[in-house]
Amino acid sequence: KALYYKFFIQIVRTIDLQQVQNQTRHKTDGLSSSTVVLRRGQNSIFVLYSDTHSSLLSAGPVSVEVPVSRLGQPSLTQWSAVLERRLPNPTGFAKRALSVSLSSPASASIGVYTLQLRVETRLNVKTHSLGQITLLCNPWCQSECCLCVHTQLNDLRTEYVRSDIGLLFKGSPGNMVSRPWSFDQFEKGILDICMKLLQLSPQHQADMRTDLQNRSNPDLLSSILCVNSNDDKGVLMGNWSGDYSGGINPSQWSGSADILKKWAEAQFRPVKYGQCWVFAAVMCTVMRALGIPTRVITNFNSAHDTDGNMVIEEYYNEMGKKLSMSKDSIWNFHVWVESWMKRPDLGQGYDGWQVLDATPQEKSAGMFRCGPAAVKAIYQKKVEAQYDVPFVYAEVNADVRTIIIKDKKVLSTSIDKKRVGALISTKRPGSMLMQDVTSEYKTEKGKRKSDKEREKHTVKILLVSFKNLILSHKLPSRAPGAGAPVSLQLLKAPVVGENISFNVIITNNVAAPKLLKKHVNAQNKEYNRNPTGTFWEAHDDVKIAPNETVTIKHEIPFNAYMLKEAVEDYMVNLAVVIEDVESQERVLASEEFNIRSPALSVQVYSAPQLKALNLKYSHIINPYENQ
Repeated sequence: KALYYKFFIQIVRTIDLQQVQNQTRHKTDGLSSSTVVLRRGQNSIFVLYSDTHSSLLSAGPVSVEVPVSRLGQPSLTQWSAVLERRLPNPTGFAKRALSVSLSSPASASIGVYTLQLRVETRLNVKTHSLGQITLLCNPWCQSECCLCVHTQLNDLRTEYVRSDIGLLFKGSPGNMVSRPWSFDQFEKGILDICMKLLQLSPQHQADMRTDLQNRSNPDLLSSILCVNSNDDKGVLMGNWSGDYSGGINPSQWSGSADILKKWAEAQFRPVKYGQCWVFAAVMCTVMRALGIPTRVITNFNSAHDTDGNMVIEEYYNEMGKKLSMSKDSIWNFHVWVESWMKRPDLGQGYDGWQVLDATPQEKSAGMFRCGPAAVKAIYQKKVEAQYDVPFVYAEVNADVRTIIIKDKKVLSTSIDKKRVGALISTKRPGSMLMQDVTSEYKTEKGKRKSDKEREKHTVKILLVSFKNLILSHKLPSRAPGAGAPVSLQLLKAPVVGENISFNVIITNNVAAPKLLKKHVNAQNKEYNRNPTGTFWEAHDDVKIAPNETVTIKHEIPFNAYMLKEAVEDYMVNLAVVIEDVESQERVLASEEFNIRSPALSVQVYSAPQLKALNLKYSHIINPYENQ
């Protein structure tokens, strides 16, 4: 048999890489590439017309030689090639065709491989180029680092790897806005562009061999993807200025393909412009294309703690106007992604969802990147765990210290432990609804447990925060405003074109009447910036009887905040300061919310009929000025 095989087949006639069959078996059907797309940890069948003794796989400076054996089963722990059977040859070039099963280990580096066939005869040895294969992660493989082991249901892998549509959530917890997004990982050329993204990373440019070897680990792989352009030839340039000349307003993007193709067509110069949800959506596309289960996450009231003290300071004047005095900030929402992977580098218990944030906020290891940070480590406050767990922990858990000042003197302070990370959400698998995942990041019990630790830092924080203020008196030991607490209540979710209706609720907790001064202030702002000027305010006196609660209704008319153009992320900072005339004590309540665009309604008046004129009517009101 061996002599017959060697004697009659001495040269390569042709090869069939069985692209359709292999990609269907590997669940890569639909992915568009110039190569055959396979998943690691799984065998693939090629049909050869040659005397093959070995094949050579090469991914740049790293190569692996795979002997072709004639007996045995394919190995899934190392590269292997097994001659499975002889087939009838439809080409007519030779009497027999050879079916070879090529297998890759689940730990193989992902990337584009060049497949070469070395043919040995009695007279010579020849090497033939057979084409290229693209090797991806395999969340359906039991030995794979990206296996979704947390569920018995295949639909989650279908959602987080194979689905090319999604929802991005924006706005505020009480007035959430969802917008559809097309991830487009199956669009023509997108997978090849994602592979180019890996090739252009600074790590690959600095040390190709090490980078290619590191591509076997999803945690190392995900940390080098250059979606932002701050340090490398990344895809997107961020812009939060409001001036988008020379580029595209981030709110106008609706899918990843346009962005990635524009980047490739521009010779890998950054696309203008992106903000957090665009960075996250493109990152999700790349990760799903590479075979790593990924979902987009929105954190409402997301803290940006620059000094690491776990406290966000906010300053107001005595009239309720918010001041731009703090380096810290709270974004009304911030968007990142979670990718599912094993984390053997952290020890047991940290496999699962890992936070990856492509938005350039702070540097990590010298580059603008964040993660992968294990969600379980964030939940357990394991801030020593790699990577960037303290920063993400603060984004969802920081305290908010509100400080009222006048003439550089502190009039009042208060702490809010619930505002940050008020809602953490993602798209529910298999539907176009929101799924609340807040409980995966934190618990109220865990938050209370850390109170004592935070109290230890209070004096230090005050010294740092108030170094530019004149402290003329000690801060009150009791909670400020115990005598007359105040709160704000929105009566309905604000919509462009309508008045903003809200209540100011004041309670007198003492057995004596009080004379109070009420100052209400409304400022406009963008979701990740401090408020600008005041566009509406109200000031008056309030008399309140002993142990009485009063509710005062206010309305901000549409013409007070009327927008000259549609601003998707238009936000309002509303604050009220109550001053006790006798004691000079002041308390503050604030609320930040978005004003959403009105819904578009289309009503069909008759059932559609085949080959008949169908009329459809829509009623549209434009609330914007001069448009």
